[in-house]
Formats: sequence, C-alpha cells, structure tokens
Amino acid sequence: MNKENQDPNMLTNQQGHPVTNNQNVRTVSNRGPVTLENYDFLEKISHFDRERIPERVVHARGAGAHGYFQSYGTVDGKPISQYTRAKVFTNTEIKTPVFVRFSTVVHGGHSPETLRDPRGFAIKFYTEDGNWDLVGNNLKIFFIRDPLKFPDMVHSFRPDPVTNVSDPERMFDFLAQTPEATHMLTFLFSPWGIPANYRQMQGSGVHAYRWVNAEGKSVLVKYHFEPLQGIRNLTQMQANEIQKLSYDHATLDLYEAIERGDYPEWELYVQIIEDHDHPELDFDPLDPTKLWYKDQFPWHKVGKMVLNKNPENYFAEVEQSAFGTGVLVDGLDFSDDKLLQGRTFSYSDTQRHRVGTNYLQLPINRPKKYVATNAEAGQMDYRTDFDKDKNPHVNYEPSLIGGLKEASNPGKEFTPYVEGNLVRETIPRENNFGQAGETYRRLSDWERDELIANLVANLAVCRKEIQDAHIANFTAADPDYGRRVAEGLKAAGQQQPTKNETAVSEAMELGEPSDPY
Repeated sequence: MNKENQDPNMLTNQQGHPVTNNQNVRTVSNRGPVTLENYDFLEKISHFDRERIPERVVHARGAGAHGYFQSYGTVDGKPISQYTRAKVFTNTEIKTPVFVRFSTVVHGGHSPETLRDPRGFAIKFYTEDGNWDLVGNNLKIFFIRDPLKFPDMVHSFRPDPVTNVSDPERMFDFLAQTPEATHMLTFLFSPWGIPANYRQMQGSGVHAYRWVNAEGKSVLVKYHFEPLQGIRNLTQMQANEIQKLSYDHATLDLYEAIERGDYPEWELYVQIIEDHDHPELDFDPLDPTKLWYKDQFPWHKVGKMVLNKNPENYFAEVEQSAFGTGVLVDGLDFSDDKLLQGRTFSYSDTQRHRVGTNYLQLPINRPKKYVATNAEAGQMDYRTDFDKDKNPHVNYEPSLIGGLKEASNPGKEFTPYVEGNLVRETIPRENNFGQAGETYRRLSDWERDELIANLVANLAVCRKEIQDAHIANFTAADPDYGRRVAEGLKAAGQQQPTKNETAVSEAMELGEPSDPY
C-alpha cells in the first residue's frame, strides 16, 4: 500500500475515499429528511450493524496473548524422539510462536470473570509443520465421557429457556443422573472452581492423546501446563468481593502483567503410558472424568511457554481465533477417547459457522508456514499472498499438468488394529465415585469446608429428590462427604447458618491450594 502521498492521519472510508465530513449526514435542508445517496453513512452504519459475529456457544468470555513455546527435548534424560517425531518437541532450537486464549465456559461474552466455572486454556502452536491446537481447560477432568451428552449438559448449565434466569436446579438435575460427573463437581465447587486469574491457573489437555515416533510406535500422553507464577484460587466470598468492583479482573490482570514486562510462564509436563487399555487399573485411562495420579504415572517436564505480547486488536485476534482438537501435526495423534473424537468434529464445524468458511485464512488462525491447498472459494476467500507457485488452472489432484503433489510421509504411519461390534454402550470400568472420593480426601480441611458450603448453598434451592440423588452420589464417593452435605442441607432447611463464613475466613488465612493430582 502506497502511503507516500497520503497524510497517515487522514480519515477515509473502506474504499480509501477521504471523509471530509464525519459529523453530518446529507439531508434536504438542515432539518431533513435524509437522502438515500449518503454513501459514507450507509457504508459506515451497514458495517457497524455487522460488527458482531455469532458468539461462541461455549467459552464466549475470553482473553488472549501471544508468546512462544520451547521444548527441552528430553523426557527424564532420554531424547523425546523416542516417544514422538513431532518437530515442536524434537527441535529444541526453535521458539515456536503460540497464541493462547483463556476463557470461562458457560456464560456470555460480558459475564463476570469471577463466576464458578471451568476455565478454557486453548493454545495454538504455529509449528514448522503447520498449526497444532491444544484445546483444554484449567481442570484436568470433565463432567461427561460421551459426546452425545454434551448438548444436554450445556443446556442444563444455561439459563432457563422460558425465564432466561440462571437456575442451579437445572444443572444439578442433569448431573444428579450423570454419576460420572461427581468427580468434576467435587473440583468445581471447591476453591479450584474459581481461579484467581489466568496467569495463576493450570492448563490441561484433559484427554489422553497419542504420541507417535518415527517407527510408527505410539504411547498415550496427557498434557499439563503449570504456572511458574504459582497457583491461586478464590473462595466464593473472595470472588464476590472482586465481582463488586470488576467484571474484567482476569483480563485486566493478564494485559497489565504483559504490558509491564512481567511475562507469564508455564512449564509443560506430560504423563506417558503404554498404548493399551491397562486392565490392571480400576478405570479406563481414556476416560476424561479420571485423573492419572502422578504418584503412579509421573509428570515429565518437557518444555516452557512464555506469553510476552498482548493482542493489538481484541476482535481480530481473540474473538476470531479458532481452535479445534483435530488440529494435530505429524507425530501427534488422537486417542480413542469418545469425547475427544466428538469434539474433533464439533470444534471445527462451529468455527465455520461462527467465523466463516475461510476462517483459516485470517492472520490469527493461519499457519506461519507456506500453505498450498485445492480448497477454494466460499465466503471471504481473499487469498492473495500464498499458493503463489500453484498452477491456477489446476484445482484438483492428481494432475499431470502442474497440479499440487502429495507430500512424502515423514515417518511410518501409526496403524492400530481395530475390531469389535458396533454398539451403544458405556465403558466397562466406569468407577464413577472412586476418584471423586479420593479427590475429596486429598483436599485440605479449608478446601473441604468451602466445597461443602458451596454445594449446600446451591443444592438448597433444588427439589428434595435432586438433593437426595446427589447425597447418594457423594456418599458413594466418601461417607463423610455425603454426611456433611446432608447435614448442611438439613441445617439450611431449618434456616440455620452454614459453615460458609468460617470456611471463607480460614481460606483467606491459609490460601495455599492442595495437590489433589
């Protein structure tokens, strides 16, 4: 674009025409009426009417930042290439650019960042082999294990479709009949359910993924990003106090830290196990409602991520950023986790609806490497600076007259043997309550007090049959857990004070989170 003969501060419209009067529309006399020939006004207001794209169905409220990831290249002193051939891990000389979007899950784009809600932790790695998206949460497990339940789960978390008022009874009604969610409920209603900010929270891939090495051999892995700033969570009372002053505290905290040069850092740990169903365990390692406890499956430190640049434009970068669990590079692969495979369709599908057919052409989503594809046309296809070497007359493959050619395979392909009947069944080792009870017992005293108080406060507005179902689930996890919730609900029904006030005051004094992992 030639700016040599143009004042850089001169206002123009989007066609480049100088705007000489930006204060008044053209009218018949100074009182009107307005004429239809107001081109600048019509263009300006028409664009304004379309400034918003559909809000994300989940994770609508978000903040983001740019940075880099650098691999350490080893796993306990062994070359990481023994486990994966992905260059993002094997090439230790490169700082891979990243964009990270943090978010809350359930509520809208302007909802408070103090709400009790899982937090999204989505990372786009612009690797030398193309983009890799790791689309995770701060908590290391999830409510459900089957993707068929996902729309119903989200509907139950949302406001009542008649009144548009949030009602915890809807969520607890659904989860009372979803016993595998007991573990996630235990985390969500403890202080772990409200991270203090985005810089001091963990990130996790949640699911088991596969790593594949050059020989085509695979292992199962889980990803854990641990903040070097330390972990900090909020009690409900602390969150309430912050919410009185700001709906945007976490976004502002992240932005200001990066502006002052206090760059947030996370180290990446992975857990690695052999790629089979592990019958010696009392749960399926692919079950996203379960933890792999670190005392049984050690955490291995493999790299570091640093965020050092704020977005220049929120809409262009944070709002239009698009992630998908299917965005994997060579050496990284899916596992057979049902929920992961369901997400893999859903995430990319929603981006085409929300942002547009050619969302991958936007700078925030586009790979840093050269792109050559036969995918073309569709709304907002603006490719002007890539596919330059492609024969423009050949948009198919194979071709003998100059079309694109298949790439060579960088390593032996992973080819698992798959056999079985087509069924609609749950996994055989559900064990819905074992880890929920273990997590309850691993929480510190003040965290358990806070958990009980928060559950009681929300269950108290629910019908008795819902309360009873949850008490049964909590009791199955740990008898003390169920007993304390039952006693709290009984006291709440008699309008007696709960332990919430005491629990919060202790939490403010203790503050340090437990290590339930």
